[in-house]
Amino acid sequence: MLMAVCILRGFQGAIADKVAGFGSHIVVRSFASSPAYDETPISTQRPEIEAIANVDGVRHVQFFANKGGMVKTDDQIHGVIFKGVDSGSDTTFFASNLVAGRMFQYPDSTASNEIIISRTMADKLHFNVGDKVRTYFWQGSTYRARAFTVAGIYSTDLTEYDEHYIVGDLRQVQRLNGWGSDQVAGYEVLLDNFSDIDKVTPQVLDNLGYDLTLQTIADLNPALFSWLDLLNSNIALIIVLMALVCTVAIVSSLLIMIFEKTSTIGVLKTLGATNRSVREIFLIKSTGIIGRGVLIGNAVAILLCWLQTSFHVIKLDSEIYSMSSVPIDFNPLIFITISLGTLAVCLVALLLPTAYISRIEPAQSIRVEN
Repeated sequence: MLMAVCILRGFQGAIADKVAGFGSHIVVRSFASSPAYDETPISTQRPEIEAIANVDGVRHVQFFANKGGMVKTDDQIHGVIFKGVDSGSDTTFFASNLVAGRMFQYPDSTASNEIIISRTMADKLHFNVGDKVRTYFWQGSTYRARAFTVAGIYSTDLTEYDEHYIVGDLRQVQRLNGWGSDQVAGYEVLLDNFSDIDKVTPQVLDNLGYDLTLQTIADLNPALFSWLDLLNSNIALIIVLMALVCTVAIVSSLLIMIFEKTSTIGVLKTLGATNRSVREIFLIKSTGIIGRGVLIGNAVAILLCWLQTSFHVIKLDSEIYSMSSVPIDFNPLIFITISLGTLAVCLVALLLPTAYISRIEPAQSIRVEN
């Protein structure tokens, strides 16, 4: 149970963190923006920005803008989305997933021509660090060309994003769109904990102006997060099935103990022991067996989780699972909850076999033994 829950929860968390890394937990943009990356600018000086940043649970508010275009090589054309971020953005996610090169720089005087691209795109278009990238962006009925330099190559194993996103200086998108330096496509709101998104979202919404709209990461990726939610059903099913196995095993063990000690029970009753006191003896003995099993199970699970977290022993096909190794949610709360729950379920299940003790007659049990 511990390993199953740690792995499934780890998988959910890893996918959610990667998707949030490309954007954020909550995105605020103009109500007039279209889904085709034809975005209506909003000001970076709006008063709600500070109010959103002060909402409990919000870690950071940053600006962004996206621009659709294409990358052209001598023999290929590849559609891309240029994601522009500024110097105040949290780029920890991309920096931690770099496989070559470095993050692009933010010069003070002009927009940076450096970008980072995915390993998927680099392999497909044969780009390396330091290469020039010819990029064309649509602007109404015409296009505008830009030449960028590959500063770094990242890999997140999320195929849908890796195939299309290049990341660079926000000022490039502002220049392409003819925006001012204080105009952006929207705000990205990063939270301290993804689990708080349902609590924080209404508070952020309360601070928005009438011309702004809000979308959570789940709203932007409904199919993906519906699939991740289905994993909760798998977790519940695994826990229920394994709990049944636990209860059957411990009930069987206790019944065997009672049958083996039938004559002892008869003697105890003859000496004046009550049914309750005899049941308590067997419950204490069974609790000791269950407790040892829970401790051993926790020790083995902690060891296996530590080995996988530290050394990534079990590998995965990143094209299928969007990660290169089995993820682990090494959360003490999981261990405590499952251990206490297992102990409680098993103890409740023991009440049924111990009821058999009251049906044992001292004279009959001793006579049978003789």
